[in-house]
Amino acid sequence: MDKPLILVTNDDSIVSPGIRTLIEVMKEIGHVAVVAPDSPQSGMGHAITINNTLHLDKVLLDKDLEYEYSCSGTPVDCVKMAVHEILKRKPDLCVSGINHGSNSSINVIYSGTMSAAVEAGIEGIPAIGFSHLDYGWDTDFEPVKKYVKKIALEVLQNGLPDGIVLNVNFPKADKGEIKGMKVCRQAKAMWVEEFDKRINPQGKEYYWLTGEFINQDKGHDTDEYALENGFVSVVPVQFDLTAHHAIQTLNNWDL
Repeated sequence: MDKPLILVTNDDSIVSPGIRTLIEVMKEIGHVAVVAPDSPQSGMGHAITINNTLHLDKVLLDKDLEYEYSCSGTPVDCVKMAVHEILKRKPDLCVSGINHGSNSSINVIYSGTMSAAVEAGIEGIPAIGFSHLDYGWDTDFEPVKKYVKKIALEVLQNGLPDGIVLNVNFPKADKGEIKGMKVCRQAKAMWVEEFDKRINPQGKEYYWLTGEFINQDKGHDTDEYALENGFVSVVPVQFDLTAHHAIQTLNNWDL
């Protein structure tokens, strides 16, 4: 049986250590195609390019790859371009990351990494977003490789339910050895945001977004709890945003 076709993308750019690690692991499993942003796209969420042109450039960062492209657009653009313009058939799996920084809890809705995985899911492709809680460019990804491979193989073997993608986060290595994996729910947490207001040399005001992450969830079944205790968190994410439990409540309104 031929090896699976695996699409690799991210939001930190095609040259980031995280995506190069992900490519290395996926090459052990199947045929790898890479389409990733040509510059950092963190926090882009599910944005797409509609008012500017898109550019694709074939790159030669890995001589073993037939398909390796940088894209001028967002992570979601990368997936769309890969599926509709570059690849001759639909991938068997899409993996996004490994992101430099957390995409647990509420961060999932802002994440370009996860939005790329969600877009693949919308296209009917089993997809996983991988993120590491270490923001450093020199992050040691060696301890997470076996977990990346294990989860990818499980998805290839078992598939995912319709409309579901996986959000996988790795704890920081300085918290000790990874203890294992936990299937979790998304913690209820939020950012308490502030804007750092400054004045440029021309006298014009400008702002830097700052804030503090507040975890309001004390449950032991959440991604935040797993990560704080040295476990890899695996959260199934759905892109149907309908609040089904609220439909009956709204049906009781005078609408």
